[in-house]
Amino acid sequence: MSMYLRIFYSLLLFSLIVSCKNDKKEVTDAKSGATKWVDTLIYSDETHFKSLKQITFGGDNAEAYWSFDDKQLVFQSNYKGWNVNCDQMFLMDADETFKDKIPPMVSTGRGRTTCAYFLPDNKHIVYASTHLDNADCPEAPLRKNGKYIWPIYDSYDIFVADLKGNIIKQLTNEPGYDAEATVSPQGDKIVFTSDRSGDIELYTMNLDGSDVKQITFELGYDGGAFFSPDGTKIVFRSSRPKTEEEIKEYKDLLAEGLVQPTEMELYICNADGSDLRQLTNLGNANWSPFFHPSGEKILFSSNFESERGFPFNLYMIDLDGKNLKRITHSDTFDAFPVFSNDGKKLIFSSNRNNGGGHDTNLFIAEWQD
Repeated sequence: MSMYLRIFYSLLLFSLIVSCKNDKKEVTDAKSGATKWVDTLIYSDETHFKSLKQITFGGDNAEAYWSFDDKQLVFQSNYKGWNVNCDQMFLMDADETFKDKIPPMVSTGRGRTTCAYFLPDNKHIVYASTHLDNADCPEAPLRKNGKYIWPIYDSYDIFVADLKGNIIKQLTNEPGYDAEATVSPQGDKIVFTSDRSGDIELYTMNLDGSDVKQITFELGYDGGAFFSPDGTKIVFRSSRPKTEEEIKEYKDLLAEGLVQPTEMELYICNADGSDLRQLTNLGNANWSPFFHPSGEKILFSSNFESERGFPFNLYMIDLDGKNLKRITHSDTFDAFPVFSNDGKKLIFSSNRNNGGGHDTNLFIAEWQD
C-alpha cells in the first residue's frame, strides 16, 4: 500500500514546493497553504487534534498500527538512513520518536515488505514479504503508458514473526499476490487481499491461516480492508471498472501484475462479505479507511476536492455515507489514519513539516471528538 507514496511523490514534481516556516506567532505554511500556529504542527481548523507529535524525520514512513494494548506500534519505512533499500518493518514504543536513533527492524531485511499488523498477544506480527522469491528489492514501476500504476507482486506471501524479527510461520503459500493483512479487534480473524481467484479480492482466515474464505467477488481491485471495533463489519477501498474500455484496461494491467490506483471508492460489508454496499461516490482516489472508535464513522484519505491530484486530506463519514467532514487541512498529503484501541490517539502519515521535500513522516495526535 505504501506504493501510493511513490505515486504521490511523482505528482508532487508538478507542484511548486516551498519550505515551511513556523518562526512567527502565526504564519501561513508555504507548502500547505494552511495557517500554522507557533510551537505546533496542527493547522488551523484541525479541531479534532488536541496535540500533534512528529515521530519520524526522513524517508517514506507509513501504515503504522498499534499493538492491542496500545503500548507499541509497527510500521514500514524505506528510510535510507536506517540502512534499507525498500520498505521494511520497524517496531516502536508508543512514546518514542526517531530523530536521532534507529528503531529495531522486525522484518528480515530481505525483499520488500508491506502491511504489518499486531496479533492479539502483542508478541507477534503478521506482514507480507517477497523475500522467499528474492533477497533483493523488486522493481517498483510507477508509470505505464503515461499513467500511474502500482505493482501487485506475485511473490508476496503473509508471515507471522516475533518482535525480534524471527519468522514463526508462513500463513499463505498460494501462487500470486497475498498481502494487506489486518486483524480483527476481536482477535479472531484476519482479512487480506489476494489474486488467487484471478481477480484481486478480499479473503478472511483464522489467525493460524486456516478456514480461508473469499468474501468479495466483483471485478476490480478490493484491498486495504479493516474490521470494525466489534469485528462485525469490514471497510475497504475498491476500483470497480464499469465500461468495456475500463474493464479491458484493468484486465490487461492485472495480467502484467499491475493496477491503476487513481480512481477508488470505499465499500463496506459484513465480516462474511454479506450486505456489501458502496460507502462513497466522491470521485478520484478514496482510500486508507479506518473505523472511528465508535464504530459508527469511517476516517479515510481522499483527493476528491483536488483537480490536479493534490492535496490528499483526511475526512470522516457516517456508515450511511452522510455527514462528510474534512479533518485535516494540508495542501500536500495526509493518509493512513489509524486509531489506538482505546480511541484516544490517532497515528497517520503526512508530508507536513518536511522542509519542502518529499519525506512522508508519522505523526501521533491526541484525538478529541
